[in-house]
Amino acid sequence: MIDLDLSGRVAFVTGASKGIGNASVRLLADHGATVGFCARGPEAVFELSAYRPPSGSGSVHGYFGDMSEVDAVQEILELATSQMGPINILVNNVGASPSRNFLYMSDDDWTSLHELNLMSAVRCTRFCLPHMREQKWGRVIMIASGAAFTPNAALIDYAATKAAMVATAKALAGKYGADNVLTNTVIPGLIRTDMWERAAAEIAEANDTDAEAIFARNSTGVPQGRYGTSEEVASGVVFLASNAANYINGTCLTIDGGVGTHV
Repeated sequence: MIDLDLSGRVAFVTGASKGIGNASVRLLADHGATVGFCARGPEAVFELSAYRPPSGSGSVHGYFGDMSEVDAVQEILELATSQMGPINILVNNVGASPSRNFLYMSDDDWTSLHELNLMSAVRCTRFCLPHMREQKWGRVIMIASGAAFTPNAALIDYAATKAAMVATAKALAGKYGADNVLTNTVIPGLIRTDMWERAAAEIAEANDTDAEAIFARNSTGVPQGRYGTSEEVASGVVFLASNAANYINGTCLTIDGGVGTHV
């Protein structure tokens, strides 16, 4: 029988107010983990912190903070570990994907997204790794994007940070696999998150149509004919976090309905 039980594990998910992060927190807790998460919005933190897993064995703990700030990362993780115990499952999910013109992007634009998308993952992983190595059990999961393999100019800095996350995960897997610290990347495709809801609304307005028409049009390029859900991506996160994935290290788990054409 496949072992997805996470009882006794302590997980932390960055950027979990909505979407994939939010769904991952809930599903990890559903499988028995003690789960901490961070978000910038107080309302979102309070709402998700109130979640009670049906199994009754997992729990959820929320923390406020901006993961693009060096001091905030340290403070959040120190507080979380003092309350929950050392983290042995880390899900580096926080990120943003602003659409902008390369020629009009400043150095600050590049740096700020780099700090949030990539350096937050670097800092969180660096914080959690020593305990994982000591315990000879750990999971680091990077939430990247299909844009890492098929970038476009409108999201050029986003794609660059996600590609860097893939490379970082691969290098960490080779370095720390001997300590039974497994590092993998999840590559979501078209997932119907708030980010896509906003994008579809903007595209629809510009083209005098409605958001559902945009979703339907974009879905024609997906072999399964639809956008994925945050819960479907979260299922991949739980799998990689579990003992069922004990010999999976340094890989990219693509969850995109077959839309990716890279080999």
